[in-house]
Amino acid sequence: MPLLPPCPACYGLGMSQIPTKAEILDWISAHPEQSSKRDIAKAFGIKGAARIDLKRILRELEDEGHLAKRKKSYRDPDRLPPVSVLQVLAPDGDGDLHARPLEWQGEGAEPKILLVLRPSDPALGAGDRILARLQEVKGEAHHYEGRLIRRIGTNPQRILGVFRKGAEGGRILPIDKGADREWSVAPDATSGAKDGELVEAEQAGPKGRMGLPKARIVERLGDPSAPKAVSLIAIHQHGIPDAFPDEVIEEADAMKPAGLKGREDLRELPLITIDPADARDHDDACFAEPDDDPKNKGGHVVWVAIADVAHYVRSGTALDREAKKRGNSTYFPDRVVPMLPDRLSGDLCSLHEGVPRACIAVRMRLDSAGELVGWSFHRGLMRSQASLNYTEVQEAIDGAPNDKVGPLMDDVIRPLYAAYGAARKARNARQPLDLDLPERKIVLAEDGTVESVQFKDRLDAHRLIEEFMILANVCAGKELVKRQRPLLFRVHEEPSPEKLEALRETAQASGLTLAKGQVLKTSHLNKLLAQAAGTDQAELINLSTLRSMTQAYYSPQHIGHFGLALGTYAHFTSPIRRYSDLIVHRALISGHGWGKDGLTEQDVEALEATATHISEAERRSMTAERDTTDRYLASYLADRVGSEFAGRISGIARFGVFVRLDETGADGLVPIRSLGNEYFHFDGDAQELMGADSGRIIKVGQRVKVKLAEAVPVTGGLLLDLLELDGKAVEGGASAKGSRTSRRGGGGKPGKGGPTRRKEGKAKAKASKARKVARRRRG
Repeated sequence: MPLLPPCPACYGLGMSQIPTKAEILDWISAHPEQSSKRDIAKAFGIKGAARIDLKRILRELEDEGHLAKRKKSYRDPDRLPPVSVLQVLAPDGDGDLHARPLEWQGEGAEPKILLVLRPSDPALGAGDRILARLQEVKGEAHHYEGRLIRRIGTNPQRILGVFRKGAEGGRILPIDKGADREWSVAPDATSGAKDGELVEAEQAGPKGRMGLPKARIVERLGDPSAPKAVSLIAIHQHGIPDAFPDEVIEEADAMKPAGLKGREDLRELPLITIDPADARDHDDACFAEPDDDPKNKGGHVVWVAIADVAHYVRSGTALDREAKKRGNSTYFPDRVVPMLPDRLSGDLCSLHEGVPRACIAVRMRLDSAGELVGWSFHRGLMRSQASLNYTEVQEAIDGAPNDKVGPLMDDVIRPLYAAYGAARKARNARQPLDLDLPERKIVLAEDGTVESVQFKDRLDAHRLIEEFMILANVCAGKELVKRQRPLLFRVHEEPSPEKLEALRETAQASGLTLAKGQVLKTSHLNKLLAQAAGTDQAELINLSTLRSMTQAYYSPQHIGHFGLALGTYAHFTSPIRRYSDLIVHRALISGHGWGKDGLTEQDVEALEATATHISEAERRSMTAERDTTDRYLASYLADRVGSEFAGRISGIARFGVFVRLDETGADGLVPIRSLGNEYFHFDGDAQELMGADSGRIIKVGQRVKVKLAEAVPVTGGLLLDLLELDGKAVEGGASAKGSRTSRRGGGGKPGKGGPTRRKEGKAKAKASKARKVARRRRG
C-alpha cells in the first residue's frame, strides 16, 4: 500500500475543516503511532470548537467498529498497535520465543507474535510482560515480529503439584515431568492445603538465585492419587477449558430441533450410524446402493450425512466463540471435554436412531474402480434407521449377524461393503501412507483404576467408515474450490530433507532401503514399510516413518495432504467435535445459498488466525491426551516395580535409552548411568551409543529385557534398568550389580582414574531432565 501524504493539505482540506470518516481512517492506517485525538486534530488543522465535531466522528467510528479506543489513541480493532504490551510464552519445539498480546480487541483469534531478540536483550521467560515494537509480516506462520523495548513486569508463573506440609509452611512437588525443582510455600500462603493434596500455586515474589523459589497456593484440587484425578490434572495443566460459561449454556438450552422448512426430506433414506460401542454422540451416517445409471455400470452411490451443527452454532454467538476457543473436543479414558454443550453434542446435533435430525449430506457416485465420478451436496432432514457399533457390523459381515443387524444385511450392510470394496481399489491405486501401528486402549474399572491395557483390533468396519469419511472430505474441499469459496483445508506437508535422511539411515541400519534422488511419494515409504513387514524391524520402521512426518494443520491455503496422497482435502465430517468442520459447513451453506447461517465476512477475514488457533488447540489436546495415557500406564505398572519386561529400543539420546515395552506399549527410560561402569560415546546421526571400554553398541531397534525401577503415576514417568541386550546379559549393568547405581555416563569426559559416582542430587537432576526429553520424544 502506498504511503498516504503526511499533511492535510494533500487531502484538499483547509484549516479547521472537519475530515470525512474515510480520511480519518486513512490517516490512522498510515500513521499508527500518531493516532491520538490530539495528533489527528493537529494533522488536519482542527482547532477550537471544531474539536467537538472531531470527537463526535471518532466516537461514531468506534461505535461502528472501525476503530477501537486504546487509552487516548485510536486504532483498527483487528490490528495490533505498533507498540504493544505482550506476555511472553514458553519456547516452542524449535526454541523460538513467541508472545501474546494483552490488549487484543479483534473479532478473530489472537495474532501470533514472534519475538526477535538482540544479543544485548535480557533473557525472557514464560509469563514475562514486555513492551515491544511490532512489525506486521506476511507469508509466515506468525503475524507480527516483535522487538523488545523494555520488560515491565511478570505475570506470576503457575505451578501444578503435590503439597508437602512442613514445620513452617511446606513445599510443592511439581507434577510436570519437565520440572526440575521444588517450590517453597510460606506458612501464610498455604490456603489451608493438607499434606499430599494436589494444588495450583503461583510464583510469589521475584525469582532468586539462591534457595527454593517461593510460591503461594491459589487452589486446592484434592487427592492426586485418586484415579479420576488423572485426566483432571491434564485438563488443568494444559489449560483446556472444561466449564461452559453461563451464556453459552443459556444459548444451547434455548435451541429447538430443526424442522423440514428449507430442507430436503431424507427421512426415508435408510442411513445408519456406525461408531464405537461407547460413543455418546453420532455426527455421521451413511448408506450405499448400486448406481442405476447405465453409463456407470458396476458403480455405486454412497450417501454420507453429517450433523448440521451450523444451524445451531451461528457465527459470532456465545456458542461460536466458545467452540472456537476450544477448537475441538478432547478425549480421555474416563471423560470427554466437549467442544459443544451436551444439549447440542449429545442431543440436537447427534444423529440418534429413529429421531429426525438436521444434516448436510453428500451424495457421491463411484465407478467400478472406486473413483469419484460425481457428487452433490444437500441440506436435509434425516432419520437414522439404526445406531450400530463396529464390532456387531463386522461380526455380521463375517456371518454372525445379531438380531439388530440381521434385518439390515441385504439392503444396507452388504451394499455398504460392496461400495467399500470399490473404494478400496482406488485407495490402493492412490497409495496413501500405510502405517501399521496398533492403537492402545486404557480400560478402566468402575472405581476409575486401570483394569487392563488393550490393543484395539483394526476391523474392516473401521476402514469402511474411514474411507467414506475421507471421500466426503475430498468432495467438500473440491466443491468449495469449484465454487471459489474460502475455506479451511487440512494440510499435511511432506517430510523435511533432514527427517527423511534420518529415516533413510535407520532403514539402512536395519538392512532395508529407501530410494534416494527422486521426488518423494507415499508409495516409496510404503515400499519400505512392506520390506519391514513381518520382520523384527517392523515396529521400528513404522515408528521411525511416523516420526519423520510433519504434523498436519489447518490453513486457508490449498496445499494438499501428503499422507493421504490427496491434492484437495478439508475436514467436513465431524462438526460436533472439530471447529474446522464447522467452518467448512458454513462455507457450503454460503456457497449453495442455503441460508443466513453460512460463512460471514468476519469468518473469512479471520480464517488465517482461526486456522492457527485451532491447529494449536489440536496440539494442546493431543499433548493432554498423551500425558494422561502416560499417567494411567505408570499407575497401572506402579505395583509391578521390580518386574521384568521385554521391549525394544525406540530411541537413543545422550543421557539414555528409550524402550517401548511389548506388553503395554508404555515408553520408559534407561538412564545412561545404569548402562554399565564405563563411558558411552553418543552418535546422534547413527542413533547409537558405544561403550568406550567394551566397544558395546546400543542402537535403535534392538530387543531388550528391562526391569522396572521406578513408576511415578503423578508425572507418568517410567525409569528402567537394562538387563539384557539382544538376548545377552549386560555386563556391569543392573543385571550384574543387582541394583541401580549412579555411574558416569555420556555427559562427561573419560577420566584417567576411571568412572566416579555422581552425587545424589546431580543424579536426580539428570533423571528429571531425562524425563522431560522423554516426553518430547514421545510427542
